[in-house]
Amino acid sequence: MKLEEIGFYTLSDARVKQAGINSPLWRCELLLGARCNFKCPYCRNVGGKDLPYEQAITIVREWGLQGLKNIRFSGGEPTLWPGLVNLVTFAATQCIERIAISTNGSASADLYRQLVKAGANDFSVSLDACCAEDGDKMAGGVKGAWDVVVANIRELSMLTYTTVGIVLTEQNASKTNDIIRLAHDLGVSDIRVIPAAQNGSWLESVRVDADLLKAHPVLKYRIKNMMTGTPVRGLRETDSRRCGLVTDDMATMDDKHYPCIIYLREGGNHIGTIGPEMRRTRVQWAQDHATHIDPICSRNCLDVCRDYNNQFAAYSRRTHERNQ
Repeated sequence: MKLEEIGFYTLSDARVKQAGINSPLWRCELLLGARCNFKCPYCRNVGGKDLPYEQAITIVREWGLQGLKNIRFSGGEPTLWPGLVNLVTFAATQCIERIAISTNGSASADLYRQLVKAGANDFSVSLDACCAEDGDKMAGGVKGAWDVVVANIRELSMLTYTTVGIVLTEQNASKTNDIIRLAHDLGVSDIRVIPAAQNGSWLESVRVDADLLKAHPVLKYRIKNMMTGTPVRGLRETDSRRCGLVTDDMATMDDKHYPCIIYLREGGNHIGTIGPEMRRTRVQWAQDHATHIDPICSRNCLDVCRDYNNQFAAYSRRTHERNQ
């Protein structure tokens, strides 16, 4: 399977072949703070105070110097971070191709338009319900939240690349197809579904209409895994025991960089601090770290990351054999 077939624009066979200490950074995520106006029941929010604006600029500049292709701002809810528009404007000066924002969709339509104008060209919006009653509940009882989110998804989908993330719990799994249908009708580019529970085997019974799967490659990839019993989370015995993604992909909170956003949110230790040596320390971490022994990696690694790392390992093995 080619990585391009999965549907995530940050994954490709070409990336696998060039990933290393001297390759461009491919994808970096910056947590801007922990504040959020929703209280979603499944949320694994982390962090403390808002990241100071100048520190955020310093991190983005350092990433830009290393050829960063895709950046994502998240939180908490990043639209509550007061310097977001200016930070996006600065990121656009660093020749970063994709400037993404993960949001609960609750901000004003005017703010989202400002962000698009500033250079944001990728929005990921949470959508966990197909009706207002359930949607407001999933937001933690915020009255009117669902209507605002749906209206913003519809507008953002007309302005730029927009996806929705659907977190499936035992409360909303029976309405999976209805939620996906709504997202599709709102005009989104693709749809990501993921079980909130660490063991999502109870989702094998989920069924999604064929036309929806045909329209959205990321959705098709994930639903196929769920329906065939392929774990969405966790490593299998046959999977690579090293994380190739770490070499050119990172998540950051404060001035510390972590293996990935899941590792950060699950309370794992950071690898080091942002700076000129971060690539070296990440490559070393990838070489030394046994993912199957690490409980965070072994239980939480996503299917898409497993597939990338397996391709990375296979290519590295073939390269090593040719050089013998």
